[in-house]
Amino acid sequence: MELAHADLQTISLTEPLPGLLRRIGGTPLVRLTRLAGGLPETVAVYAKAEHLNPGGSVKDRAALAMIRAGLRSGALAGGKTLIDATSGNTGIAYAMIGAALGIPVTLAMPANASEERRKMLETYGAELILTDPMEGTDGAQRFVRARVARDPDRYFYPDQYNNNANWRAHFDGAGVEILDQTGGGVTHFVAGLGTTGTFTGVARRLKAFDPAIRCLSVQPDTPLHGIEGLKHMETALVPGIYDPALADAALTVETEEAYETTRRLAREEGLLVGVSSGANVAAALRVARSLEAGVVVTILCDAGTRYLSDSFWNPTR
Repeated sequence: MELAHADLQTISLTEPLPGLLRRIGGTPLVRLTRLAGGLPETVAVYAKAEHLNPGGSVKDRAALAMIRAGLRSGALAGGKTLIDATSGNTGIAYAMIGAALGIPVTLAMPANASEERRKMLETYGAELILTDPMEGTDGAQRFVRARVARDPDRYFYPDQYNNNANWRAHFDGAGVEILDQTGGGVTHFVAGLGTTGTFTGVARRLKAFDPAIRCLSVQPDTPLHGIEGLKHMETALVPGIYDPALADAALTVETEEAYETTRRLAREEGLLVGVSSGANVAAALRVARSLEAGVVVTILCDAGTRYLSDSFWNPTR
């Protein structure tokens, strides 16, 4: 879809933007049929297939936008190394884009991240620093801030949790696409909170189009959870870009519900995605079941191939 990524031509580089990066955005909207079985004909549930971005996740959009913003401002210049904290997906996007543009990348990530994500980062050539798994991405953020403070001239720190280019990527991209792909008919948007960029950007775009569109945020039901990529906001470092006033309601999802929905997406819809996608779809189905009519849209955040070593795929083993 040209609206979503036509402005990529404006990036300030000495060479043309590699063709791979032009493919970020414009992802399909997939109607869920089997998981949404039993709903009235007047209710539809759609999932934005962000796992089909070239880097395999919704974070491709934000990573490219933050790098573009750094290049435009001059903050990313002079051979600086990009450094940030990540749970995996934004890091993979940084690493992919860095490899394509010749930008060195260093990433801090909790040590309990899946083997697949670690190998992907290393394969793209990123330097990977594993941090205390018990501190999650909050600990990784603290590590990065300390390192940048010690050597600020060496690094470009986009700080995905506090960078407005993060949510703007979704305001200008996925939000526009959802309106176009539903013919403006979307009535409910449901998405999980991690950096909060996806929810913030899409919700702002949808509300600008029609304030009556209900936007519902999703987070784990407890601080100790297994939903990779989502934050339990009451007990986590709250991202600076987060605007709780955007949510018409805040939904919670149990870890096992997210696991079960993720397995069903693969086995009943042919959609091999990660656990945060399962959490989003579980919440979206809950919303859909409360409606007599409506179009519910949610996000498939990333590809399930980066979690295949996780035990939840085969709970009986």
